[in-house]
Amino acid sequence: MRAAFLDRDGVINLDLGYVYRQEDFRFVPGALQACRVLSESGLGLFVVTNQSGIGRGLFTEEDFRSITRYMCDELGRAGAPVLKVYHCPHHPEAKIARYRVACECRKPKPGMILEAAREFGVDLASSVLFGDSPRDIEAGSAAGVGERVILGRDGLEEPETLPRGATAGFRNLLDAVRSPWFQKFLQRPTS
Repeated sequence: MRAAFLDRDGVINLDLGYVYRQEDFRFVPGALQACRVLSESGLGLFVVTNQSGIGRGLFTEEDFRSITRYMCDELGRAGAPVLKVYHCPHHPEAKIARYRVACECRKPKPGMILEAAREFGVDLASSVLFGDSPRDIEAGSAAGVGERVILGRDGLEEPETLPRGATAGFRNLLDAVRSPWFQKFLQRPTS
């Protein structure tokens, strides 16, 4: 299976800082439409997101599950079903002791991506990752994701630079899936 791995905050929803309530969750303009294009193109959709707010005690795992259900329901209604959301609640300086670990899942580590690949049989070399920070790109590169796309935060401006390991850059997810680059990506044979 080919997949699209998506960071959450700044790529799918506006990054307003530790978003965990439905009333604060706002989709990046065009993100729902772009996710539908990804899904209709035959890519399995996965969300891979650092959520250190859990470890910092700013919100709970249940808060995260609730906002995740809302996000996935909205994406599903838009024709973009998410196969699974992977999240990392850890942080080396977390306030809550059980989350205060140096783990393999917190991006830039590739743990969440590798877990999805094992669980769903994802062909990583033929897949794509969309993120808005260098740590997203580093995680995709470390996992062996074939294409790693840097997007402008919240889809509002072009990325400042193409970080090391990025294979393409666009203002937002919708620009990426409308681009000639995406059509070329889809035409590549799988590994």
